[in-house]
Amino acid sequence: MANPSIASNRTRSILHAAKEGKYAVGAYNCYNCDGVMAVIRAAEAKRSPAIIQLFPWTLHFQGPEFVRYVVNSAHAASVPIAVHLDHCIKSEDVELALTLPFDSIMIDGSTMEEAENVAICAQYIKRAHELGISIEVEMGRIEGGEDGLPNVDLGTIFTNPEDAKQFIEETGADFLAPSFGNIHGGYGPGGAQKSWDTSLLSKISKTVEQPLVLHGTHPVEDDLFLKAIDCGVSKINVNRTVRDDYTKFVAENAGKLELTVLKVQAVDVYSKSVQRVMDLFRSSGKA
Repeated sequence: MANPSIASNRTRSILHAAKEGKYAVGAYNCYNCDGVMAVIRAAEAKRSPAIIQLFPWTLHFQGPEFVRYVVNSAHAASVPIAVHLDHCIKSEDVELALTLPFDSIMIDGSTMEEAENVAICAQYIKRAHELGISIEVEMGRIEGGEDGLPNVDLGTIFTNPEDAKQFIEETGADFLAPSFGNIHGGYGPGGAQKSWDTSLLSKISKTVEQPLVLHGTHPVEDDLFLKAIDCGVSKINVNRTVRDDYTKFVAENAGKLELTVLKVQAVDVYSKSVQRVMDLFRSSGKA
């Protein structure tokens, strides 16, 4: 069977439509079947495109068959839903991911020297494109700690727009996650509003043709999400923003409700959180 063409790649199609339409598509980190069902049901209810994101943790804890379940479920939906592997740092994880039916993969070489980052990304991107898989890259350092990501003590390195353009040209990457003050794992006093340099984000968007990806989104106020979209962001990674209501509901009701009832109601809570974000990101009605 021939490999799918990168031109028809699902993540690329979703994000280029978002860039053209000046809205953003949520990329929702899912850890179990509840999250997967919640995103799919929300997307179908809102007629919104969506991206389901998995971490490399999933490759090892739940295994390749869970990835195939997620991809099959996403692709069976009545609206466009892609499946993306987030923050692939280890080479062995990238190698495994390239054998699986992911629509896209983030190759995170941001802790490397720039020349090494370019060389490694270019090598993997060529292979991924031959398999019909699109690639997200990170340039600059998005600080903080997240599942499977290292904490580092170095200061945040912001993305230079011209360097980003050259990086994309040299690697052939499909999407760019820039660093402009956004961080993983929570913000200090003043929050994201104080930390983000949205004028830099806007400059990067005007310099780089590829869709931009926003990392480090908790906690972030709604109006700042809208500002990021207006500055050119097309993909917004979302984790606790939509997951916290679900985990709170499960914690408060586990042992009180029958398991089947708990799961049905928990997925509904999760789905409603996702639907709210789809409305906020202006992706509702775009599928």
